[in-house]
Amino acid sequence: MAKAEKAAAVAELTDEFNNSSGAVLTEYRGLTVAQLGELRRNLGDNARFAVVKNTLTKIAASEAGVDEQFRQLLEGPSAIAFVKGDVVEAAKGLRDFAKANPLLVIKGGVVDGKSMDATEITKLADLESREVLLAKLAGAMKASMGNAAATFNALPTQLALLADALRTKREEAGETSEAPAEETQPAEG
Repeated sequence: MAKAEKAAAVAELTDEFNNSSGAVLTEYRGLTVAQLGELRRNLGDNARFAVVKNTLTKIAASEAGVDEQFRQLLEGPSAIAFVKGDVVEAAKGLRDFAKANPLLVIKGGVVDGKSMDATEITKLADLESREVLLAKLAGAMKASMGNAAATFNALPTQLALLADALRTKREEAGETSEAPAEETQPAEG
């Protein structure tokens, strides 16, 4: 590879690191071109899966500021899934493909600047998608608002019932007891 090509490859990888919400490093030893194509299709628009050279990736990771997270992982044939969209969906795609094709090994990665090992990536894949989590949050907020509205609506009703009960009690107390004594007025003389 010529020096200009290497520089261009490093610049492209650096851009990918900088513009991605996450990068998951894998080992693909033994996978066929057809299997890698299937993996790329499964990831869809959510992530770009690229086979990389370790030396160039180390340089690009250093330039992007993620070299600490990737340095120890870059051994053997490496490929990186650069995630543009929902990291959870990409992690699920990689995990599911790795289950069906054990030759794909998830080594670890970086998500929003935080280093993650293979176990953490798998746990991330177990989360529900962003849309599902947002829908659950919206549902919880709607339920809280509905409960608050019901409480606020109940206050005037309860106040009216209390006032009616007090009036009824006063009426009953007035009927059962003797009429109040009439006030005596001084005689005019």
